[in-house]
Amino acid sequence: MKVRFFAYIREYTGTKEIHCERCQTLKELLEKLSNQYGKKFRAKVFQGENLGPEIIVLVNGRHVAHLDGLATQLNENDEISIFPVVAGG
Repeated sequence: MKVRFFAYIREYTGTKEIHCERCQTLKELLEKLSNQYGKKFRAKVFQGENLGPEIIVLVNGRHVAHLDGLATQLNENDEISIFPVVAGG
C-alpha cells in the first residue's frame, strides 16, 4: 500500500511517500508508522486510543470519519493520505 504524508507531517517522516506492507486496519498501520517515526508522529495521529484531532486520514480519497475510523479495513492496493488539520484566516 502507498502512504502519502503532507505539510509538516513530512518533517516527522522525512519523506512524502512510502510503500508499506499490508496492514489489516488503519490502526495497525498508524501504530506501525508511529513506531517507525517516533513520538512526534504518534502524538499527532493518536489521542489515547482514538485518532488525534489535529490529523486527517484519507483512504482512497475518503475521509476515515466516513468509513470505520481506526477500524477501517485496508487492502494491499490502498492509498492512505495523512494530513494535518490546517486552519486559515
